[in-house]
Amino acid sequence: MTHPHAHFEPFAPFPEPPAPVLEHIAARSVEHPMADSPPPWDLGALPSELSEPLPTWLDSVCRWLNGRYAWQPQDVIPPCWPQHEGLAYEIAALAFARSDAYTDPSSTVVWHEQYDRFLTRMHKSLGKAGDDCRAGRHDDRPARFQLAAWPTRADGNTGQPEPAVPGHVKEMGKR
Repeated sequence: MTHPHAHFEPFAPFPEPPAPVLEHIAARSVEHPMADSPPPWDLGALPSELSEPLPTWLDSVCRWLNGRYAWQPQDVIPPCWPQHEGLAYEIAALAFARSDAYTDPSSTVVWHEQYDRFLTRMHKSLGKAGDDCRAGRHDDRPARFQLAAWPTRADGNTGQPEPAVPGHVKEMGKR
């Protein structure tokens, strides 16, 4: 059934997770939880059949959050969110937490407090670059020069951390 106010943008429903993700969540919550199965908000641990539909859904979630809650410019989730490794994980966790919160009416206030904490972490993570990102002018991670200063390890690793977000999530932000 369509939400009675769906035509009125502010009352559009929260975006539904992709079907494979919903099936994964259902399988994890049966009597015998899937101990070896990662939670759906752990983007880097998900198999491709679960991680591939998430960027589109998370983008819908960001658009929904921006449309309902971002009344101040600094609260806008930037369109380049997939290029901010930690931010993608934060958005996924917040999106799944919202689904949980709205199954129990007493949890909705807690979710709004989580959203406020998400904004604080997003502001800290983006720093001054956040204003440019929100205006569509994304630059590479400002702290990269500091990460490059880490010495090469004995195993030949350059010290550069692997991207925390699967490559297809990063690619989504380049379209």
